[in-house]
Amino acid sequence: MTAVEITGLVTRFGSHVVHDGVDLAITPGEVMGIVGGSGSGKSVLLRTMIGLRRPQGGTVRVLGIDPLGARPARRQLQRRIGVLFQDGALFSSLTVAQNVEVPMRQAKLPPTLRGELAAVKIGMVGLPADAGGKYPAQLSGGMRKRAGLARALALDPAAVFLDEPTAGLDPISAADFDALIGRLQKALGLTVVMVTHDLDSLRAICDRVAALVDARVKVGTVESLMDDPHPWIQDYFHGVRGRAALAVAANGTRKA
Repeated sequence: MTAVEITGLVTRFGSHVVHDGVDLAITPGEVMGIVGGSGSGKSVLLRTMIGLRRPQGGTVRVLGIDPLGARPARRQLQRRIGVLFQDGALFSSLTVAQNVEVPMRQAKLPPTLRGELAAVKIGMVGLPADAGGKYPAQLSGGMRKRAGLARALALDPAAVFLDEPTAGLDPISAADFDALIGRLQKALGLTVVMVTHDLDSLRAICDRVAALVDARVKVGTVESLMDDPHPWIQDYFHGVRGRAALAVAANGTRKA
């Protein structure tokens, strides 16, 4: 069984074709990174996987369920996946604990259990206990990311979808967040699908990488894709940033 299976995906915006027959299979427990140039449809692909966008063609199955299928199946899927959007997407009028409880409320968990579980999830992502009573505006960018991740993990999902999880973080905070995702993935057996532009993240935690080029997808390990002759892939992995990331990987640390 695949955790995510995409076959013949077609996505268009007017006459502009973003995805033209994309095929992608992600196995349970895998960390899949998604990369591509500006306008290649990375976030669009992620939003299609979680049922926020209907494609013009092809099929999508997440944990065996069509994310745009019948409502009972969609609700079942929503309880089995977690999503972290790029900006955290926290409700500014709710405390961190209340934000984490939002999926639990939707799942109709009792209040006492919600509070206990929220505290566990907040601690799980490395936030101090008193963070639960704070509002998003009182947190640093890195802490908001962690709060968003705690909410994504609220219902013990089988798979999590992350949109640019380290965007806007300084190198040390980004490395810490990569390490957190890696630890949680191993501890919980999560399938992780991660849109990113961060080469360090790809090297640190991704098992494979899906590169969106020419409206299609090329999939492989970082090492195998480095040998792909496509000009964008060559520039991505062997340009200035790619060489810097390779040096960082060799040294075992990120550079500021």
